[in-house]
Amino acid sequence: AAGAAEDLYISQAVVFIEDAIQYRSINHRVDSKSLWLYRWYYSRICQWILSLTITIILALAFIETPSSLTATSDVRYRLPAWDPPCGLTEGIELLCFLVFMIDVSVKSYLIGWEEFWKNKWLMAYILTLIISLTDWVVSLSFFCTEAVRIRRILRPFFLLQNSSMMKKTLKSINSTLPEMASVVLLLAVHLSLFTMFAMLLFARTKDGLQDKEWVGYFRNLPDSLTSLLVLLTTANNPDVMIPAYSKNRAYSIFFILFTVLGNLFLMNLLTAIIYNQFRGYLLKSVQSSLFRRRLGIRAAFEVLSSLKETPANAEQSYVSAGALFQVLQKVEMDFRCKQAIMMSLKICSCDQLSAAQFQRLFEELDKDAIKQHPPCPEYRSHFMRKVQFVFGHPYFGYLGNVVALANIVSICVVLVLDADKQPSERDDFFLGAINCFFIIYYLMEMLLKILAMGLKRYLSYPSNRFDGLLTTILLVLEIATFAEYGFPHPGWRPEFVGLLSLWDMVRLANMLIVFRFLRIIPNMKFMSLVVTTLLDLIKNLRAFAGILVVVFYAFAITGIMLFKGAVVPMGNVRKKCDFMSVFSHFQAEFICCLLYHRIAESFISFHLIYRWAKVYFVAWWLISSVIWVNLFIALLLENFIHKWDRRCHRESLSDIEYQRTVELMFRDVLEEPTEEELMEKLHQHPHLHLCR
Repeated sequence: AAGAAEDLYISQAVVFIEDAIQYRSINHRVDSKSLWLYRWYYSRICQWILSLTITIILALAFIETPSSLTATSDVRYRLPAWDPPCGLTEGIELLCFLVFMIDVSVKSYLIGWEEFWKNKWLMAYILTLIISLTDWVVSLSFFCTEAVRIRRILRPFFLLQNSSMMKKTLKSINSTLPEMASVVLLLAVHLSLFTMFAMLLFARTKDGLQDKEWVGYFRNLPDSLTSLLVLLTTANNPDVMIPAYSKNRAYSIFFILFTVLGNLFLMNLLTAIIYNQFRGYLLKSVQSSLFRRRLGIRAAFEVLSSLKETPANAEQSYVSAGALFQVLQKVEMDFRCKQAIMMSLKICSCDQLSAAQFQRLFEELDKDAIKQHPPCPEYRSHFMRKVQFVFGHPYFGYLGNVVALANIVSICVVLVLDADKQPSERDDFFLGAINCFFIIYYLMEMLLKILAMGLKRYLSYPSNRFDGLLTTILLVLEIATFAEYGFPHPGWRPEFVGLLSLWDMVRLANMLIVFRFLRIIPNMKFMSLVVTTLLDLIKNLRAFAGILVVVFYAFAITGIMLFKGAVVPMGNVRKKCDFMSVFSHFQAEFICCLLYHRIAESFISFHLIYRWAKVYFVAWWLISSVIWVNLFIALLLENFIHKWDRRCHRESLSDIEYQRTVELMFRDVLEEPTEEELMEKLHQHPHLHLCR
């Protein structure tokens, strides 16, 4: 019995530490069977299966009727799309629903019945599954001919509920909405007032030839409001003001005032408010993540302190170093962190660890990830050391940048000279010859750098991996070109051979050369700072991008259901077919969301569908352009300012690289939870009963 209890305490500590690492809640069952199920559920294979299932069910929109499996979206030229037989996609959906039912069942069991009723996300998860399964049964009942499938709009929820950071980001956005509403209301007042002014300024006159502005944009209240709303997005600028400006130059004052007040003042004021408010709410979210980490570590300490009885008169509990070492052997965590914690434990040379010492050991989880590059090889030969010094010097890299710039300039010169020539008149000799010369230089540069730095050190730099990969591709492409078309010579215009013509292969090589010129970024500190900021956003703000995908997906599906088949290609066939092709299937509608402004302008100009459809476009504009773009700007500013403030405090050694996460962005301003707060929360644990 004592051995079983000891194993249970060890298992509990392992799970609590893993919860702390992943910022997970510790409010779950802690008996031995539940702990095994918990670790199995959060294992890589189970989470990979769940992620794959979510990806599959979201990707079904591309092959479901109406299918996106066509080369073009233009209804005039595309072949009939392949429509899957009834039951194929439905069968895949059913398998996905089974995985989700297992997922929600395991989650509900692990947190317990009491916690289940407090968890709104789990209840929404079950409700979404019930509605989806009901809609799935209805689809089969109608033999897959029903026009509306509610479950397609609900699919993004499966992605949303699977990410804790995505939920926190959504909660932060929801908390920011009241502050944004005040500026949006001011924006609505701005639009309304200028709409009234516009209807008075551009009212109908007796001379019909002078009423172009009234006819085109300000005929009635809905048209006037719509025209100015689109002008706020700059999609119809300057078209909306040309008729009035042609009549009288003074009318430009109206449009200038509207644009200055709306775009320069109100929209930027909205950005400032979103940045200020959202940063505060995101900081609170990260603060709660820190509390979860500290709580998980403290829970591990408390259960490990139960392995050895503490004297009754002891003021505080202790954990043996051996027990902690045993736990660390079983914990799944980053190898670097594990080694650092074990090293600190050995250096400490303490048999017993207090709560403060135990917590300090795991502060390694909060530190920047530091990547140190391997050392250069040591050559005995004096000549090789000279070679290593020359080709390992930064000036050799600068020379490579100058050569790459010369390559870009030469390509530009050739493209300008051949811009007006017919393909039959073009001589590819010069371009082929200079490409051959520069590719040979790039190859020699790569080999000499490897010789000077060593292969491991060379590959440890992302810029070198990027450079080496493109150089290798260019070399293979150049060899393939010579194998098919021979060496460059005057009048080098052979006939089409193989998969690509000579011109296509030369163009591909030139595009790669232009892309390779990005290697200069690490050598320019300010540009490197900007690029690393963007890369950090891509790596760390996956939750933000996930919510963006959810919004895009929901609007794309809604657009298909609202507008599919609503447009008949009559009259101006070119314009109307283009518009109809946009809403014909999921991929086109998804692209429509990306290119909102031009599609909205076409819609408003031709009035192809009912006026109520404008609500769809205005809602999308508010969410995508007004709210979402400003949120992205706010996060971009926060990341950039943080990096800018810290760049002077970092070591300037080229051998060290720092890797940061969203939590580490705010690490300097977070408050550590007190021991009283941690213990109070632990005593409220529904399944863990502490002795003290």
